[in-house]
Parts: sequence; structure tokens; C-alpha cells
Amino acid sequence: MASLVRHVTIDCADPYALARFWAEVLDGTLGADDNPGDPEAVVESAGASLLFIRVPDGKSVKNRVHLDVQPQDRTRDEEVERLLALGATLFEDHRTPDGKGWATLTDIEGNEFCVERSAAERIATEAATG
Repeated sequence: MASLVRHVTIDCADPYALARFWAEVLDGTLGADDNPGDPEAVVESAGASLLFIRVPDGKSVKNRVHLDVQPQDRTRDEEVERLLALGATLFEDHRTPDGKGWATLTDIEGNEFCVERSAAERIATEAATG
């Protein structure tokens, strides 16, 4: 058997704070032994396991790897609004008038991630363009 991805690891300044943000985004849970000030923190969720590790240097360029999230029980635009309320920032808006596209946000440490359309929105768009 080939290797499996155990975690997606993200370097950051404050592992606990960033893990709390992503636990909210993904409806995930923090590791039971993760506490403020720890050098690492993990988030377990249905879609991915994220490991946040403290590094001394800050983010200075665009991410080489980023996460794409797809809402499961709301629309893309509702999810964007929810994530903005959690502390994300709108970075680039690639949404189009026909309902397609995505929004690029940044998390609380400036890491880019994208919010795509939900599966229901994709199906509705395909049905309409038929």
C-alpha cells in the first residue's frame, strides 16, 4: 500500500489560535491536549486533519499550497459571510454573475484559502445550463 496523508501541516505564529479558527471553519475538534501557548495544535474534521506548528518567521509570500473548502449545508456566499464573521478576510473575489466561481479568503494569519460552491449549487448550475 502507498503512503497516506496523515495531516496537512501549516506553519504559523500561534498554533492554538489558528487551530481554533480552523476548527470553527471545518466543524472540527482541537486535540484534547492542545492548549494556548503550545508549539503545535491539531484539528480533526470529517474532511481533513490539520496540524499547526509554530515557526519563528512570518508569512511573506503567497501560499504554495492552500485549502479549498466546500460548504455542506449552506451556499458558497452564506459560507463566505460565516467565515468573514469568524475573522477571515476577503482576499480576491472570483464569483461571477451566473453563480459560478469562488472566493479567496485569508485566515487570521493571512494564509489564503478558497470557498467553492456547494454540491447543490453545482448541480443547480448544471441543470440550468443543461
